[in-house]
Amino acid sequence: MRVVVIGAGLGGLSAAAHLSKAGHEVTVVERDAIPGGRAGMIREQGFSLDNGPTVLTMPNLLADAFAAAGADMADHVTILPVDPMYRAVYHDGSTLMVRHGRDAMAEEIRSFANADEAAAFERFCDWLAKLYRVEMEHFIDVNFDSVLDLVKPWRAGLELLRLGGFGKLDKKVASFFSDPRLQQIFSFQSMYAGLAPYEALALYAVITYMDSVEGVYVPVGGMHRMASGLAEAVVESGVTIRYESPATRILRSGSGAVSGVELGGDERLAADAVVCNVDLPVAYRTLVGGVEAPRVARRGKYSPSCLLWVAGVRGTPPPEATHHNIHFGADWKGSFEALISDGSRMPDPSILVTLHSLDDASLAPDGCSSIYVLEPTPNLDGRIDWSAERERIAADLRERVAGLGYPTDVVVERVYDPLDWEAMGMERGTPFALAHTFRQTGPFRPNNVDDRVPGLVFTGSSTLPGVGVPMVLISGKLAAARVDRYARDTAIVRW
Repeated sequence: MRVVVIGAGLGGLSAAAHLSKAGHEVTVVERDAIPGGRAGMIREQGFSLDNGPTVLTMPNLLADAFAAAGADMADHVTILPVDPMYRAVYHDGSTLMVRHGRDAMAEEIRSFANADEAAAFERFCDWLAKLYRVEMEHFIDVNFDSVLDLVKPWRAGLELLRLGGFGKLDKKVASFFSDPRLQQIFSFQSMYAGLAPYEALALYAVITYMDSVEGVYVPVGGMHRMASGLAEAVVESGVTIRYESPATRILRSGSGAVSGVELGGDERLAADAVVCNVDLPVAYRTLVGGVEAPRVARRGKYSPSCLLWVAGVRGTPPPEATHHNIHFGADWKGSFEALISDGSRMPDPSILVTLHSLDDASLAPDGCSSIYVLEPTPNLDGRIDWSAERERIAADLRERVAGLGYPTDVVVERVYDPLDWEAMGMERGTPFALAHTFRQTGPFRPNNVDDRVPGLVFTGSSTLPGVGVPMVLISGKLAAARVDRYARDTAIVRW
């Protein structure tokens, strides 16, 4: 089957790898000059600056995509563990090093807090592992055809209930840890799902498992290298990638089925199936004529966005800095209420500072550093006028980073706010898509197929299974499985 994949992001590349393995004729069309989509890279004046995801977990899922392309990941990209995975700096001045490895982290907690909290961490890890095993097989790495599919694995559902997966995340974490600082470091991951810990279901602690138990990693050469390496592998497997080839319309036959993709407004590329890695609601609005996006995509709750400052700077970080540094603000719950409920800026923002060049000197010239700073902000449904407030908020963020001791003598920089994310094709100006409320997860999330447009399959964070590098890689595999099924079904009809 001839398949066109729109977008060489991680979801599109993962889909291309699995489609190639299944024997399909695959062409990937990408609007930019490089692969990666949101996992992009800025190269300027000797700096290599990632401007997309900065935390890599579950590298085995990336290795699976390489294997689908018939390649060994180690031949294309080197993945190294990050240790400490995070340096957590709290408002009271205390610091916790989040270590790579369960035993090392238990010892860290023992010295940071006490032996009871270290023992609680061991129990917490056991609980997370059970949660992950139930969710991955039955609710994450699976295509849903209807809501009924949610109850078919009823034993898994009962196990999830027994584990407390349908309670609130903050309360579940607090049932293990009495120290509020540990509660924060093991629940902040709910932000990746677009939710505050007090509103997220405990089942989303599966993200904490991927992060705190399986560990955090980094590709040598920067996060973008996982995309460029995977692009190399799929090309070697026989896939064609056409860069600077923006898709302007998904073509359809008289029956409504896809028939190809229009490129640049004038070229037509024939296809029997199309995998779309464009943000799903944006794809419906701009590429699929006459078909409205699912209701949840149009009226659902979208995740908060972020202000991202990436820069190449003169100078080196303070000696206590690590690869990933989380600086927690003073009012934990109040910050979430401002961000999510009020649509305003956190009064005392918690920020992530990543220093890729700290562990990879090739990313910055001698005596210089790369710096990546992320502050969660409301998306465009919020109350901030970014056209008026952008410069003030960005300047305030730079000033805070400098006050924390990081170098800020800028050589190269880029600032991305919600208006920039929207201009890059992200609904509501958020790179984190629909929030993972229960009613926007699994079979309730916009599906990766639409009966109204046979042959069209979606991949990426706005469809199944959801947000984050691991989920997007899985989404590519699930999309390829959909194409395989469509190929079988249409072959039966044609026969």
